[in-house]
Amino acid sequence: MSRTVTLQSLDPRVSRLEIAAEQEPFEGVPEGSHLQTFEVFHQAKSGARHIHVGSIHAPNAEMAMVFAKEQYARRSQCVNLWVVKSSEIIAFSPDDADLFATTPDKDYRDASGYKVMQKILAWKQRLQQEQSQSQQSQP
Repeated sequence: MSRTVTLQSLDPRVSRLEIAAEQEPFEGVPEGSHLQTFEVFHQAKSGARHIHVGSIHAPNAEMAMVFAKEQYARRSQCVNLWVVKSSEIIAFSPDDADLFATTPDKDYRDASGYKVMQKILAWKQRLQQEQSQSQQSQP
């Protein structure tokens, strides 16, 4: 009967990873091959966006999580990490930049087409004028 015991650590965050205490021995990486590269995204506080903080090299995803925690969550505040295998990231080619161009006749889709800031500044100026006039009319 095989019994799996979760690795116990003084750090409760490591214990929650549920890494099996009894694992197959790691035989290392064959000569001439490389560890996998993972991209690390860091979330400073709950609800904030994840920010790319760097890359790490690890033999598998579980070790990448441990390495990322030690490298990127040790000194600064962190509530969450994402670790993504670099080979799994898909991006457009720089040659495909024209896919993101908008047509000139559809300015309404672009937020810069709205002149809201000018309206806000005009409203503030009117409000200041009204306040100064009301102060002048008071004896």
